[in-house]
Amino acid sequence: MRVGRPSRRARTLLMTLGVLAVLGMAFTMFAGFWTDWLWYRSVNYSSVFTTTLWTKIGLFFVFGLLMALAVGFNIWLAHRLRPPLSAMSMEQQNLDRYRMGIAPYKRWLLLGIVSLVGLIAGASASSQWRTWLMWVNGVSFGQKDPQFHLDISFYTFDLPWYRFLLGFGFAAAILSVIAAALTHYLYGGLRITSPGARATAAATGHLSVLLGVFVALKAVAYWLDRYGLAVKSSDFKATDSWTGLRYVDANAYLPAKTILFCIAVICALLFFATLWRRTWQLPVIGFGLMVLSAILIGGLYPAIVQKFQVQPNEQAKEAPYVEKNLKATREAYGIDDAKVTDYEGKSSTTDKTKLRDDVDATASIRVVDPNVVSPTFQQLQQIRNYYAFPTNLDVDRYSKDGKNAGDQDTVIGLRELNLAGIPKNNWINDHFRYTHGYGVVAAKGTEADDEGRPVFTESNLPSKGDLGTYQQRVYYGEKTTEYSIVGGPQKEIDYSDDSGEKTYSYEGKSGVNLSNPVNRAAYAVAFSEPQILYSGAIGEGSRILYNRTPKQRVEAVAPWLTIDGDAYPAVVDGKIQWIVDAYTTTNGYPYASRTTLGDTTADSLTATNNSRAVVAQQNQVNYIRNSVKATVDAYTGEVKLYQWDTKDPVLKTWMKAFPGTVEPKKDISTDLMAHLRYPQDLFKVQRELLARYHVEDANTFLSGSEVWQVPDDPTNKSGDAVPPYYLSMKMPDQSAQAFSLTTTFTPNGRDNLSAFMSVDAEAGTNDYGKIRILKLPTSTTVNGPKQVQSQFNSEQDIAETISLLNRGDSNVEYGNLLTVPLDGGLLYVEPVYVRGGGLKYPLLRKVLVTYGGNTAFEDTLDEALNKVFGADGSTTQPPDDDGGTTKPPPTSSNPTVQQALDDAQKAFDAGQEALKKGDWEAYGRAQKDLEDALKRAEDAQAAADKSGGSSAKPSSSPSPRSSPRSSPSSSPSG
Repeated sequence: MRVGRPSRRARTLLMTLGVLAVLGMAFTMFAGFWTDWLWYRSVNYSSVFTTTLWTKIGLFFVFGLLMALAVGFNIWLAHRLRPPLSAMSMEQQNLDRYRMGIAPYKRWLLLGIVSLVGLIAGASASSQWRTWLMWVNGVSFGQKDPQFHLDISFYTFDLPWYRFLLGFGFAAAILSVIAAALTHYLYGGLRITSPGARATAAATGHLSVLLGVFVALKAVAYWLDRYGLAVKSSDFKATDSWTGLRYVDANAYLPAKTILFCIAVICALLFFATLWRRTWQLPVIGFGLMVLSAILIGGLYPAIVQKFQVQPNEQAKEAPYVEKNLKATREAYGIDDAKVTDYEGKSSTTDKTKLRDDVDATASIRVVDPNVVSPTFQQLQQIRNYYAFPTNLDVDRYSKDGKNAGDQDTVIGLRELNLAGIPKNNWINDHFRYTHGYGVVAAKGTEADDEGRPVFTESNLPSKGDLGTYQQRVYYGEKTTEYSIVGGPQKEIDYSDDSGEKTYSYEGKSGVNLSNPVNRAAYAVAFSEPQILYSGAIGEGSRILYNRTPKQRVEAVAPWLTIDGDAYPAVVDGKIQWIVDAYTTTNGYPYASRTTLGDTTADSLTATNNSRAVVAQQNQVNYIRNSVKATVDAYTGEVKLYQWDTKDPVLKTWMKAFPGTVEPKKDISTDLMAHLRYPQDLFKVQRELLARYHVEDANTFLSGSEVWQVPDDPTNKSGDAVPPYYLSMKMPDQSAQAFSLTTTFTPNGRDNLSAFMSVDAEAGTNDYGKIRILKLPTSTTVNGPKQVQSQFNSEQDIAETISLLNRGDSNVEYGNLLTVPLDGGLLYVEPVYVRGGGLKYPLLRKVLVTYGGNTAFEDTLDEALNKVFGADGSTTQPPDDDGGTTKPPPTSSNPTVQQALDDAQKAFDAGQEALKKGDWEAYGRAQKDLEDALKRAEDAQAAADKSGGSSAKPSSSPSPRSSPRSSPSSSPSG
């Protein structure tokens, strides 16, 4: 049955559909480009978009065209050098069918091949835009490597570009050889089975030149490999991330690369000589010699040197190269000025009263853990379900009145938008009505109230407190991941109070204007949401906000920076500003050992909160600087980049590539400067390197006897590293407290303490960034964090109380285990929280303290410190059957007072019984009754004293037993 041609109408319909499909694909690509351009223009970083775009386009066309010309020229040349047709062999008869088949399409086939290889090569080259910009804008480091005495910029900026060019040259040569060989074979220049010569003279000359080019490029590779030894990573028993030359590299590989370079040059000349000799004999011999030399000189000889020269006397041979690695690594990571001081680990002071007084002068100990109390903030300050706080809150500094940064450590979080909590999810609610969070919530870091709750210094909705007046609306935050359309006819929900919902219309200039129908169509396609195109909720003044997390915005406007995992908010100059630390990195610093950012910055917090992970442009680095401090306005979304490290040559290079994007350091306001701090991820990288590179002696480094490790978090069973902690404290050589970032070290494979490390974290001070390490003696054993935690858990009284607190549906949560150097010893403090018993959030119930072998587990930090240092004058009595401490019950000759004391005793006993059952509601009622009874006793005693009566003064602690939380107002209810 014959199938007829489609009708004209059908052909027209198919053609129309085809055109529409092409237009649809074209508009989809245009929409992505156009929305990107509009976004960069909206944040005033259009130069980043255009510079990046034109660089990619330029590289694409230049290298795509070069590859296409190289392959196309060699195909054309091979076709032009084809031999005249002669007597047909069977092989040629078979090929003739292919020649006849492609003859009408030769030009189109050539165009298709060169276009394909050009597109692939251009796309590959365009991805090297960072390499190109760093090469063309590179500035000098002003330092030279110790081996070749070249400026470090050669390795960081030049060598990567040369390697790319070399790789491109190899690819062009190989593709050209393959294309030319196939063309010669197709047209008879090469023969496989035909009798006679296997190749014509023209084909021999052509292919020999191409192979000569390939071998010449190999010679260049050998020469560059010599310099590559300075940035080569290798396994070495001293460290698994060794970088730079070792003895075998300098004395075997380096001369071997030079010899192989000479052999490759001679071999390339032999290939070129076939243009006149027309024989493969000498080039093949030369190529074989080069391969044999690569095996013997480049492989066997270094192995012999390593086996018979290095291994018998490794320390002496490797020591000079280890010294170079030590020096370069410490410089590259900014740890060359780290001060290591010997520390006894135990106090020699016998005056416990003085020690107790020294605690307050030494540290403002933070018992409110920002990584535990987020649910407490949520429960007490969420106000509405459509608000939420981050999983991990932040620590900042504010003065007592809260108006400026100062000497009070403060736990702070923003009440951000939580779309999962809105009453009804639909497109209008999700993107038009619920658009922003509202207000800062802050609490003192050093104390909790009598019920174990944070003491808020900024709270309620709208937020009120010590921070004064500021723009409270949060349109940009860590939890704000959806787009919003604001400023148009649809009003937003601002916040709700007792009088009802308040509405608002965004007044900022952030986002992209949607009044243009082209913009609306582009965003409808980009966000796969057709309602953007025709919705009546969008009108004059409507603006679309997206890319709304602080880290996302900074990464977008500065794609050459690595972004710290923790952005934190601060009230600065009447605005909520997100502060983001950013780094410049490279993996081309000679002799500096490499580290993997993703692994080095991981800890127990990033394991449970991926949003705190570092945003790395390159994961393997061996140079890092906190070169930029960035801010993101929580209301306007404005991004500002400030030059922080004014000496960093990598930042200077990027500032040349993107002029005008980074503002000078002097533009940082005084208020902003007061809230800047030393970044956590940089500190984690530095502590990981200092675990090995705190030593400066090559022999000690090689022996591995001084290797430390970052301990696992003792309060977390994940097995991940303990996070560093912000804390206001003073080190032994400091005269006053400074806001610091701290961590501990243990010996490799052991749990006792090796060292304590801190860095001055308060920007704007002379000591900012100064690293201090207190090294514990190896002759004695000082407990490390895991051992301290085990000690807490193993003491009978503490274990029994913890068991009581864990009963029923209640469970104990340990806060940060803080370490504070104190008078030669080490003070450990750990807050203990309880969650449950009808409460969905943790409350501070106990504080664990240990110092010099003395341990206390009390209701408050002051009580625990007093007990550890004996400052309260109390002595511990033998425990009774319930694990308490026996005290005589209070008595009074005044009947009214005695009745009140009896009531207090009953309330206390009821509280103890409720505590054993884990009934927090009953415990709270009992504590309230206890407080009322004590108040009646005090009032009655005061009245009796005023009237001249005589009675025994009632005890403030009427119970015959100590309780896990015996403060009269310590009810967990409410």
